[in-house]
Amino acid sequence: MNEPKLPPARGPLSAGVISTLTLGKPPPRVQEADPLGEDLQLALYLCYELHYRGFSGVGGALEWDPDLLRTRGELERMFLVALRDGVAGGDDVPGVLEELLVEPVDAKGISHHLRDDGQMWHLREYVAHRSIYHLKEADPHAWVIPRLQGRAKAALVAVEFDEFGGGRAERVHAQLFADLMDELGLDSAYGAYLRVAPAEMLAIVNMMSLFGLHRTLRGALVGHFAAAEITTAPSARRMAQALVRLGVDPLFYTEHIEADAVHEQVLRRDVIGDLLQREPGLAADVVFGVQATDWLEGRFGELVLDRWRSGITSLLTPMSERR
Repeated sequence: MNEPKLPPARGPLSAGVISTLTLGKPPPRVQEADPLGEDLQLALYLCYELHYRGFSGVGGALEWDPDLLRTRGELERMFLVALRDGVAGGDDVPGVLEELLVEPVDAKGISHHLRDDGQMWHLREYVAHRSIYHLKEADPHAWVIPRLQGRAKAALVAVEFDEFGGGRAERVHAQLFADLMDELGLDSAYGAYLRVAPAEMLAIVNMMSLFGLHRTLRGALVGHFAAAEITTAPSARRMAQALVRLGVDPLFYTEHIEADAVHEQVLRRDVIGDLLQREPGLAADVVFGVQATDWLEGRFGELVLDRWRSGITSLLTPMSERR
């Protein structure tokens, strides 16, 4: 397996985690830090990545190092408090899902911008951002499978089967995204753009790992997954139009238009419906997962569009080539 390289540190927390991974030093003490800032989000991402593919030159045993896990737990607690503080909360699952189904008439997000006005360098930057997740698409959601039962488990596995290409390696969504990166002249190696992805992007992926790795947050993971699938189909349609306008194969996004419209129904009816029938006390967690997803995606979209409107890169450093 090709393991990614460790990125540069962004502060004392991420520097301390990197020293633990490379030099065997004790993990850093977690003190005051911005829970949504560059340093903490990178430190948390580095800890989580040990459960995925790890890093080049980092021993596999560190995945379960008790001191590093203790540090990760402290980072998680700060992040989770920030997430809960950032959303309204509640337990009206149908209500929050219905809100996602109705897109404001004046909506103007990243996919709208790329469809209508985006330039090639905008598209390449956006794809670089999203590679942090899409090169491991659906992997974080697999953590919840053993925490479900009955119809909810069967239905979620059916959705995951589609995400992983229906048994065909060339149709795995992560592979389709890598193919898109190759066409755009980007580095499709796993983790290649971690060094330039801002905290707003890392937080989205860290949220998935946080929800997936904790059994007590299984409801939040299901809520997140449903929110992602509900909002993907219309966004993917606009992205496909953007790629066609720019002369790029839209396969990755056209694959999501129909599939995610079906997945949304399955997740709402079969996964969430069955889960809450069995465990009605998880309704507030499902709502939390939906709202946290919407909140973090909104923060990311605002960052990117604000930078693009100013004519500057939305990455931490500019890409070497703009086409």
